[in-house]
Amino acid sequence: MTAIVLAVTPWVVNAQSIYKLSPAGGASIKVSGSSNLHDWTMVSNSTMESQGEFKFDAGNQLLSLASFTFTVNAKSLKSGHDLMDSRTYAAIKAGKFPLITYRLSSAEIRQEQKDKYLIKAIGDLTIAGVTRPITMYVNANVNPDNTISCSGLEKLKLTDFKIDPPTFMFGALKVTNDLTIQFELQYKNNQLLTKN
Repeated sequence: MTAIVLAVTPWVVNAQSIYKLSPAGGASIKVSGSSNLHDWTMVSNSTMESQGEFKFDAGNQLLSLASFTFTVNAKSLKSGHDLMDSRTYAAIKAGKFPLITYRLSSAEIRQEQKDKYLIKAIGDLTIAGVTRPITMYVNANVNPDNTISCSGLEKLKLTDFKIDPPTFMFGALKVTNDLTIQFELQYKNNQLLTKN
């Protein structure tokens, strides 16, 4: 997206709030891929930690995202098939590197509609102990109860993180190199800091 950066002007009173992942918000991470035989999906609805520092103007318009972190336990991703899960955990070295993490470097925000924003998020994603810079496009909705719902989709390659695509059944089933990560996350205001 060609984002318009919404900058903070010195004469506007801004509210800078720490938002944390809301357990009641139905957080979900879905990892999808394919193989030479069929498509597959792994889902996590638990063992996640995340928080972001969102800045609003006096009219409750989202101005910036100053910081953001996200962590999920790799073994919380489940396909519904134990063999696939165990092979996947081995491929991503989940025993040695149990956490998949993301840390924001910078963000640009464009308002699409009232209370709806498109965020261009640039940051570092770490999988299997390998960190790569990625750019994600996130849809953010500021809800009437002041929670923030974030959703998006990102395409990755296993080999970008030095992961060999796993095989099953003595090589009869081969997972392709391409992954799609989809997420739906809801954040709740944890702390309000007012800056003049």
